[in-house]
Amino acid sequence: MRIVVTGATGNIGTGVVAALDADPEVGSVVGVARRAAAGTVRADVERDDLVPLFRGADVVVHLAWLFQPTRRPERTWRANVLGSLRVFDAVAAAGVPKLVYSSSVGAYSPREDDEPVTEDWPTHGWPGAAYTREKSYVERYLDAFELRHPKLDVVRVRPGFVFQRAAASEQRRLFGGPFVPGSLVRPGLVPVVPDVPGLRVQVVHTADLADAIRRTVTRPVRGAFNVATGPVVDPKFVADLLGARTVPVPAAAVRAAVAAAWRLHATPATPGLFDAVLRLPVMATGRAESELDWRPRHDAAFTVKEFLAGLRSGAGADTAPLAPDGTRLHEIATGVGRRP
Repeated sequence: MRIVVTGATGNIGTGVVAALDADPEVGSVVGVARRAAAGTVRADVERDDLVPLFRGADVVVHLAWLFQPTRRPERTWRANVLGSLRVFDAVAAAGVPKLVYSSSVGAYSPREDDEPVTEDWPTHGWPGAAYTREKSYVERYLDAFELRHPKLDVVRVRPGFVFQRAAASEQRRLFGGPFVPGSLVRPGLVPVVPDVPGLRVQVVHTADLADAIRRTVTRPVRGAFNVATGPVVDPKFVADLLGARTVPVPAAAVRAAVAAAWRLHATPATPGLFDAVLRLPVMATGRAESELDWRPRHDAAFTVKEFLAGLRSGAGADTAPLAPDGTRLHEIATGVGRRP
C-alpha cells in the first residue's frame, strides 16, 4: 500500500506516519507538510497542485489543519476549509480509492447532558468559534462529496483532545500563549483548580489515535469513528492529578477572564472557543472498538500526566510545529527573529 499523509509534521501527523511506517501491510508513506521536515514533501494544501502527489496512492490521510492566527479567521478558513476541499477534490481527480479525514469532537452539535453520542449525532458544531465552524463545514462538504463519488471510501475520524509529551510546547503556544508558565504546572504548585459547571472533555493519546487511523487505512471500512479514551476529564480529575482542591467558579466568570485576556492579547484562545468546549458532547467509542478492534493503550490519567510533564520540561520534537521554545525550529514555526 502507498499512503500519502497531509499535515505529517504535526501532533497527529508524526504519530500517524510512525504507526503506518511500522505496519507491514504498508509499503510506503509519503508525508506532506507546508513546512517540510526530513523525509517529507513540501506542499501547501491551500495553493499547490496536489493531484501529482496523490496519483498512485491507495489512501490519502488528510490531517493538515491551521490553528493560528485566531485573530484572523479568514486566514484559517482559507487553509482549513478551502484547503481541505482542495485535498478532497484532488483525491477524486487522482483516482485514489480511499480518503481518511481527521475531523473532531468539535464538529458535533452541542448536547446538554452527558449521555454519550454515537457517530450519527448531528455535526453542526458551535457557530461561535472558528475551529468548530470550520470542522462542521468540512463535514457538510464531505456529505455532498460522498454522494458525488460513491465508489470512493471516505472515513471520518472524530477524536477528543489529542495529547502527547512531544506536543506540549506547541499546544501551550497555540492555546495558552507566552504568558502561561508551563514549568509551574506541577503537583504542589497549583493549589486550586476552578470547578466550572459543565466543563469536561475527552482526551486521547496521540499514539492511540494514530493506531486507530492506521486501522481505518488498512481495513475495508468507511464512515465515521469516534476515538477517545477514558475516563472523562473534568476539573476534579485534574485537581486530583495536581494534588489540588477544586473551587466552584461560574462559567460566566471564567469566560469574562478569557475574554479580557483575549482583548489584551495575553492569550490566543478566544472566548468563543471556551463557549464551544462547554458544549461538547461526550462521545461513545463502541464503533471503533467493534469494527477496528481498537483499544487505547493509554488511559486519560496517563495521557494528561504525560502532557503536563511535557509542559514542565518544555518538551517538543524536531519538526517546525512541535519545536520546543528557544530553538531554531521554533523561530521558523512562530516567525521569531524573522526579518520583515
